[in-house]
Amino acid sequence: QVQLVESGGGLVQPGGSLRLSCAASGFTLARGTIGWFRQAPGKEREGISWISGRAGTSYYADSMKGRFTISRDNAQNTVYLQMNSLKPEDTAVYSCAAVYAVAAGLNPRNYPYWGQGTQVTVSS
Repeated sequence: QVQLVESGGGLVQPGGSLRLSCAASGFTLARGTIGWFRQAPGKEREGISWISGRAGTSYYADSMKGRFTISRDNAQNTVYLQMNSLKPEDTAVYSCAAVYAVAAGLNPRNYPYWGQGTQVTVSS
């Protein structure tokens, strides 16, 4: 069984930072890819970034470049998302997803394994 557990969400003021974690079990990150997605109230799910556990290569959606950074620790089967200069528009449920592929893109349909999500709220 594959299980993904997100953590690190919470309430933060505009301009603040958060570091999200995605801990995987039953899944070998070194042989797969993990991506981050988010869904705000009343909006469709959007892809943020993905990283290859094998090569360490990563990809960001154009709208996410500059403020968000993805990284991974293969030994711990964990992927992180560092979020800086947060804005109220970043408020959403953030989820991670995994797949055994070299590069899966940001189409949610490519990811068979999903975490439950963690809430991020940016407000003063």
